[in-house]
Amino acid sequence: MSDSEDDRPLQAKSKDTISKADDAAVDKQVPTNRTNGAIEPAISLANGSVDKMDVDTKPLINGTSGSKRKASLPNGKSYKDASDSEDDVPLQKKRRTTKPEDSDDDKPLVQKLQHEKVEIEKKAEKEAKALRRQSNSGDAKRKASKKPESDDEDDKPIGKKRAPAKGVKKEADAKKVKKEESDEDDVPLSKKAPPKKAVSKVKKEAAASPAPKKGKGKAKQEEKTQEDDEAEEEEEEFRWWEDPGTGDGTQKWTTLEHNGVVFPPEYEPLPKHVKMLYDGVPVQMHPEAEEIAYAFGSMLNSTHNVENPTFQKNFMGDFKEELDKTGHAKDQDGNKIKITKFEKCDFQPIFNYVDAERQAKKALPQAEKKKLKAEKDAAEAPYMYCMWDGRKQKVGNFRVEPPGLFRGRGEHPKTGKWKKRVSPEQITINIGKEAMVPKPPEGHKWKEIKHDQEGTWLAMWQENINKAYKYVMLAANSDVKGQSDFKKFEKARELKKHIDTIRKDYRKELKSEVMADRQRATAVYLIDKIALRAGNEKGEDEADTVGCCSLKYEHVTLRPPDMVVFDFLGKDSIRFHEEFKIDPQVFKNLKIFKRSPKKEGDEIFDRLTTSSLNKHLSNYMQGLTAKVFRTYNASWTMSNLLQEMKSEGTLAEKIKDYNNANRDVAILCNHKRTVAASHDTQMEKIGDRINALCYQQYRIKQQMLDLDPKLKKKKGEAYFALPKGIDDDWVKAHQQALVEEQREKIRKKFEKENEKLVADGQKAMKPKELDERLKVADELADKFKDERKKKKIEAEGKSPSVEKLEQQLEKLDTRIATMKTQSEDRENNKEVALGTSKINYIDPRLTVVFSKKFDVPIERFFSKTLREKFEWAIKSVDENWEF
Repeated sequence: MSDSEDDRPLQAKSKDTISKADDAAVDKQVPTNRTNGAIEPAISLANGSVDKMDVDTKPLINGTSGSKRKASLPNGKSYKDASDSEDDVPLQKKRRTTKPEDSDDDKPLVQKLQHEKVEIEKKAEKEAKALRRQSNSGDAKRKASKKPESDDEDDKPIGKKRAPAKGVKKEADAKKVKKEESDEDDVPLSKKAPPKKAVSKVKKEAAASPAPKKGKGKAKQEEKTQEDDEAEEEEEEFRWWEDPGTGDGTQKWTTLEHNGVVFPPEYEPLPKHVKMLYDGVPVQMHPEAEEIAYAFGSMLNSTHNVENPTFQKNFMGDFKEELDKTGHAKDQDGNKIKITKFEKCDFQPIFNYVDAERQAKKALPQAEKKKLKAEKDAAEAPYMYCMWDGRKQKVGNFRVEPPGLFRGRGEHPKTGKWKKRVSPEQITINIGKEAMVPKPPEGHKWKEIKHDQEGTWLAMWQENINKAYKYVMLAANSDVKGQSDFKKFEKARELKKHIDTIRKDYRKELKSEVMADRQRATAVYLIDKIALRAGNEKGEDEADTVGCCSLKYEHVTLRPPDMVVFDFLGKDSIRFHEEFKIDPQVFKNLKIFKRSPKKEGDEIFDRLTTSSLNKHLSNYMQGLTAKVFRTYNASWTMSNLLQEMKSEGTLAEKIKDYNNANRDVAILCNHKRTVAASHDTQMEKIGDRINALCYQQYRIKQQMLDLDPKLKKKKGEAYFALPKGIDDDWVKAHQQALVEEQREKIRKKFEKENEKLVADGQKAMKPKELDERLKVADELADKFKDERKKKKIEAEGKSPSVEKLEQQLEKLDTRIATMKTQSEDRENNKEVALGTSKINYIDPRLTVVFSKKFDVPIERFFSKTLREKFEWAIKSVDENWEF
C-alpha cells in the first residue's frame, strides 16, 4: 500500500480482523506478559509531566480536521439520535417521552435461591402478625391489594420463578401486605413511617383533591396549602422513596394545572447622557442594537470573558448583524456612523452607569429592599407551584431566560454570541386537558398547547445559540425529580452485581481476533478504569467535543511500554489533558488502532459507536449504559474512602476530610474548572483575617506582660514578639481598618434604628446623635495612637488576669487553626469542581452517612436547595448504610 496521502481514503478504517501475525508483530514492540492475564488498573499521573514524548507527536486539541463522524446506523440516522443521545445531558434537563421498558433495575435484589425458603417463612410470619393487628378490615383489605416489589414474580424470567415452600403456602399469601407494614415489628416507634395508600388508590384520589394529611380534615389541609412550608410538610408525608415502584408507568400524571411562565422585563433604553463611544464619539443606536452593547458593557468587570478573543469575535459578529438591520448608529448631530471595528468601541460609559445602579441598589435601606422583594415574590407567587395529580408541587425554573451574551463553559466556540429574547410565540405549554390554559402576555399567543402525560415538563422553547430545548420542570424536591435521582443511583448500585462479569468478559475480548470486539472491549476498559465519557456524534454547528468512542488519532499519544496521554476537549469544552499508566494489552490495542494508514482526523474506534456499545452493555443489565459506569465508579470510590476514613478533630478538619474524598472523585471524573478570577483576592482576605487573629493574640500577650513583667523571662522574648508576616506598617493599617469598621457598624445601626422609628410613626433621630455615637470610634483611634507612641499595650477589661488572658489565647488558637484548615482546603480545590461530583455522581446517601457517622451537620455539605432535592436520601439511611 502506498504511503502517499492521495492514496489514502478520507477516513482510514481498521481491518475487520486482527491476524495472529499482526498480533505477534506488535507483541515484539509491547511486552504484555507482565500481567499474567490479569487486567491492570489505569493509574493517573495527573501530577506528573505530560510533555516528554518519544513516540508520536504531541496531539492537537480535537484535531484540525473539519470532518464530522457519522455512525453506521439504519435509516441514515446518526447515533446521536439513538437511545443514548442523553448520555451527557444533565439530569434536570432530560425529558422522557418514550415508553420505558419493564425493568428490575430499581427493585430490591433477588434473594439467593438457597435462602429463599427461610426468607419466605420469616416474612410470612411477620406479615401474618401485621394482618392480625389490623382492627379495620377495610384497611386490611386495601393494604393487602399490593405485593411487595421484592416478590413480584411476574417480572422474573420463567426459569427463575420459584414454587412456594411446603407448609407456608397460606402464609405466603400474606405477601400482598405492604413491606412497610410487615416489617413494623422491627422498627423503633420513633422511626415508623405513617401508613401509605396503595398506588392505584392514590392516583384515583389525586385527580379529585390533594392527599389529606394524617389526622387532619380536608378543610384544614386545604387552608394550609396556601403557605410555602405547608407544601414541604405535605411532601414529607408522602414518603415515596419507601415505595420506589410508584410512578414507573409510562403515564407520569393524570391531572396537571399551572400558570405558565414569567417573562423577563422589556429592555429600557439608556438615559440620553449615557452612550457608547465609537472612535471617541458618543453614538445613538436603535434600542435592539443598544441592548446588545449594554450586555457587553455591563460585564466589563468579567475580564476573563470580555478579554477572550473568541468572545469578542462572536459578540461583534452578532452586534454588527443587528446594527445592519437597524441602520447602525448616529452621532449627536444625526450623522450616520457605521460601527465595524471592535477596537474602536468604548463601553466604559455603559459600565459606569450600570455599576452606579448596582451600588445604589446595594445602598438601599433594608426596609426598601424587603419591600421590593415582597413585591417581586407576590408577582411571582402564582407561578411558583403547580397542581400535579392533585398534589401541590413546587416549580423549579418558571422564569424564561432573559436575553444576554452566551458564556458557555470551558473553551466553548460560541461564547459571546447574543442569546435572543424568547417570545410567547416560541413557547409550547404542557397542561391537562381539563385545566385552564394560562394566558400569554397581551397581544401574543403560545406556539402550541400540548397534553403530554408522558412528559414531566410544563413548558418548553428552543434557544437560538445551540438550538437546544429549554424546559420548565418541577423543583428538585418534587416527587418526579426525586424518583429520577433515586432510580439513577439505584441503577449504579445494581451494577455491583454485574461488574465482575463485565470485566471478565472485556478482559477476554481485549485479545479478540475480531476488530470490532477488541475495540469495544478497549473502550469499555477506558470508560470503566479511566472514567471517560462515551461521547456522542456532533453536528456541524456544535462544539467539537470528544468522548471515548469519538477519539481521533491526534487525541491519543502513546509512550512505551504502558503510558498513554489523552488530550482533547471534553464535555462543556473542558480540556482533558491527562497521562495514565494502563494495562499493557490495552496499550498494545491502542497502538494497533492507530496503525497506518490512519492519520490525523481518523477515528481510533472506527468500528464502534456509542449506541452499539450501550446495546452491548444492556445485555448484562436492563438499562445499563456507559454513563452508569461514571456514577458507579464515583459512588464506589467515595464509599471505599468513607469506609477507610477515621475522621477526627475539629469540625473544619472533618469537613476537609470529606472534601478531600470528594476531590478524589472529582479528579477521577475530570470535573475541572477554571481558577476563579477572585481566587487570589479571596485567599488574600483569608490571609489578612488570619493575621488579624494573630495580631489579636499579640495584643493579649502584651497585656499579660503589663500584668506580670516577669513572664518575659519565663516564656522567652520570642513568645511576645510580633507574629511572622506582620510589621509596624501592617499594624498601623490594620488599626485604621478596625477604627473604620467600627464607624461603619455605628452608622448602620443608627440607620436601622431610624428606619424602625419612621416605620412606627415616630420621629427619626437627629444627625447630632450619630456624631455622639461615633465618638467611641474616635476614642479607639486615639487609644491605638497612644499605644504606638508609648510602645506599650495596657491590660483591658474588668478584673483582667493572666489566667483569663491565657483562656482567650486558647480560643484564638482554635479559630486560627480552623481558618488555616479552610484556607488550605480552598487552595486545594481551586481547580476542581466538587459540586458536580457531589450532586450528580456521588450517591447523596454517602454524604448523609458521613454526616451521621462523624457528627457533622448535613447543612455543611448540602445547601437548602440540595437538602430539598435529596430529602429522600437524608431521611432514608443511617450511618451504617452501604452503597
